[in-house]
Amino acid sequence: MNGAESLIRTLIAGGVEACFTNPGTSEMHLVGALDRVPEMRCVLGLFEGVVTGAADGYARMAERPACTLLHLGPGLANGVANLHNASRAQVPMVNLVGQHPAYHLRYDAPLTSDIEAIARPYSKWLRTSSAASEIGRDAAEAIVAARTSPGQIATLIVPADVAWTDGAAIGGIPAMPRAAMPSAESVNRAASMLRSGLPTALLLNGNALYGTGLMAAGRIAAATGAKLLAPYPIARVERGAGAPAVLRIPYVPEQAIELLKGFRQLILVGAAAPVSYFAYPGKSSVLTSPECEIQALASPGEDYSGALEALVTALSVQNKTAILAEKAERPPRPSGEITLGGLATAVGALLPENAIVVDEAMTSGRGIMAATAGAPAHDWLGNTGGSIGIALPLAVGAAVACPNRRVLCLTADGSGMYTAQALWTMAREGLNVTTIVFANRTYAVLQREFLSLGVGAPGPRAANLFEIGRPTLDWVHLAKGMGVPASRVTSLDALAKAMREGFESSGPALIEVPL
Repeated sequence: MNGAESLIRTLIAGGVEACFTNPGTSEMHLVGALDRVPEMRCVLGLFEGVVTGAADGYARMAERPACTLLHLGPGLANGVANLHNASRAQVPMVNLVGQHPAYHLRYDAPLTSDIEAIARPYSKWLRTSSAASEIGRDAAEAIVAARTSPGQIATLIVPADVAWTDGAAIGGIPAMPRAAMPSAESVNRAASMLRSGLPTALLLNGNALYGTGLMAAGRIAAATGAKLLAPYPIARVERGAGAPAVLRIPYVPEQAIELLKGFRQLILVGAAAPVSYFAYPGKSSVLTSPECEIQALASPGEDYSGALEALVTALSVQNKTAILAEKAERPPRPSGEITLGGLATAVGALLPENAIVVDEAMTSGRGIMAATAGAPAHDWLGNTGGSIGIALPLAVGAAVACPNRRVLCLTADGSGMYTAQALWTMAREGLNVTTIVFANRTYAVLQREFLSLGVGAPGPRAANLFEIGRPTLDWVHLAKGMGVPASRVTSLDALAKAMREGFESSGPALIEVPL
């Protein structure tokens, strides 16, 4: 067995069953090994930013890592923007990156680069394999590192000669590490705060926002009157009818400050204290009131779900209080001309049960979360790191992880163009993704930021840098050119019809909504 096959078989043994890839020459022995290990699903992306974003979406929904396979330093560098988002999402991921053999590096061939330097900022674990006899062990340790709570990126650099050399073996997979429980002192302090009667919120992150963690948080909120909050950069939240109500902290600082100003206590569960994305002249970066006491129940990497269940026990509210769940209540299907409110209502009226919503519509889609609060149960995935161009790749990964669920991808035309190649992967894989592109022909969020920074009204040169309507992007032709059925709608009635057809189709669809 050569090193390449040892690597792939070790990944399978460790539960890594999906490989998102755009490989090159230095990885050809790994590609050959994929032929011999059919248990690994291989998904091709036409750009590495699609590959890394898809691996992120897969991990968020599967709760286990996929691997990426990338070509040398430039291939890894092409994927870094969505590795930034994935690192902020705290998801497990194993990057495999090809490298020249040591004897070839001294020639400084054109694709030679410092791969470790490129990988280091986004890799909690980083190693260059040195021998075929060791690569199985290296792969096993990469898996363990990726699955160490709360989830992190592990990067394994594979020199070509390590991949093609025989004498390798499948690595033994050790027991996966369990997240540590927070201290009894942290649990008791949080319980005391909740008993105080002061206005209190729990700021949830990670698996505290879905499954047993969210149910425990809902029971705590119902018993104590505390509010449940989620950060704006949200990886995944379970919501809709039957789920506890969770408020997402707004992106706009003034709106976030307004939401948070009434709380005198904030209990953190895997989350950091809320701050603004950017600095603004004369304004504080901190979004909470100076009078607000902030206390961590569970720090990043600890057992969030277990911490909330321990808090339930400390408060003696097990099964004594019904969870205050969102009511099953859809808005009526709207009709007439397209408005932002009408778009939000249309999604709320038509969202399928058990859907996965991928959201990167920061301005045009801002009202959609409120409109879908009473829709059938669904998961919501957001942009965690602020690097735009994640929605389409994230939808690819979520659809691969959950083939029996419908994915609704909400993107803007500007952010969508960063990784439009993901549409081709959706078509190639026959993924159940319906994409709505809000085509406002501008980087609207940048216009708002320009004004917020007190620079004044943008002049013609500045305005030209925010406007993307000359020439007008044609998303219908872009999508059809990559094999995705597409339509352009100019009324809410046409949007509703296109959404229903997309949700009922056996593959991807795209709807362009000019604004």
